[in-house]
Amino acid sequence: MLGSNRELAILYTIAGQLNRKVDVREALQEVLSQVTRLLGLKTGWVWLLDREGRPFLAAAQSLPPYLADHPERMTGRCLCLDTFLGGNLASAANINVLRCSRLRNAEREGDPSSWGLRFHASVPIHVGEVPLGVLNVASEDWRELHSSELQLLHIIGDQIGLAIQRARLSAEHTRAAARLATIEERNRLAREIHDTLAQGLAAIALQLETADALLPTQPERAQTAIRRALALARSNLEEARRSVMDLRAAPLQDHTLPEALALLVKRLQAESETRLQYRYEPPSGPGEEPGRFPPLSPHCEAGLYRIAQEALSNALRHAAAEQITLTLAVRDKMIMLQVQDDGCGFDPDRAREYTREGHFGLTGMSERARLLGARISIESLPGAGTSISVYLPYQGQEQERSPWL
Repeated sequence: MLGSNRELAILYTIAGQLNRKVDVREALQEVLSQVTRLLGLKTGWVWLLDREGRPFLAAAQSLPPYLADHPERMTGRCLCLDTFLGGNLASAANINVLRCSRLRNAEREGDPSSWGLRFHASVPIHVGEVPLGVLNVASEDWRELHSSELQLLHIIGDQIGLAIQRARLSAEHTRAAARLATIEERNRLAREIHDTLAQGLAAIALQLETADALLPTQPERAQTAIRRALALARSNLEEARRSVMDLRAAPLQDHTLPEALALLVKRLQAESETRLQYRYEPPSGPGEEPGRFPPLSPHCEAGLYRIAQEALSNALRHAAAEQITLTLAVRDKMIMLQVQDDGCGFDPDRAREYTREGHFGLTGMSERARLLGARISIESLPGAGTSISVYLPYQGQEQERSPWL
């Protein structure tokens, strides 16, 4: 049993560190620092097992030069690891230098760079029956830890195991959510391609049927219908190519959303004579991390990127604008994405008519915004340009990115 308020305070401190830290190495460093200080020990280190069951050094506290200056001495198997992997390290145990393969040679040679470490205790880290790693702490001379101290370390080892398991489950959930978001995005794009091509081909067929009927008696009107069919065919071909490129591209794979949007504008500027401008306003208010874009789920990031892509594409194709500005801003727990142009504008009340005429951009953007839980505002007047704004609220932790194993 834990016999003092001091031991309970140690456990409380360790539990707080494990709950507050997200990064496994930072958490383990804090645990080692607390354990060695509170128990009056010299140093410590933690082995964890990777997904293939191979041990690696996950954290270390004040390693002596004998070990710190020779990283190879902290690799490979040793007695404590072999005992642990063999299932024979059931609880915290004292191991003296004569049995420790990492310190034995230093003792034999009287190497002062070992700081006189002659003993360490090994603590297994499990979650249930699953082995996760080993916590080692070391002291000078021949001091062995008392049974109450070993029991305390064993409980700390269990706390570490639970924290690692919790982080692994969180990371797996995040990966699963990302995979699901990718599948949903591909399915949505596939539906979009199908619907766009189906309606586009129907419009082309209608024009060709009209031309066929008019050809014997009104060849000039038939020729006009054929030209419309050709224009529709070219437009749908361009749309199909764009959608296929959307399916193949992964613009957010290696970039943050602000970086991906900057690259998008740069690419479009190289292909167009219209002036394109990109503005990014990072968070700066109370409770925000200055300059850091809020963590969003992959689904939200992809949705905002596609809305920006569609809005810019629409403006370049239809607005006849001299300048188009894309703005990404973070303000008061709200992400604002805006595409504004100084082009010919249109009547937003006629959006359904534009869809019937084969222009599906506004409908697609509105649908994306709805699926994200965002609000979209479309402001335009004939001859006065267009502004499309999307407002997405966030709580600051939309996506937990955990580097735990």
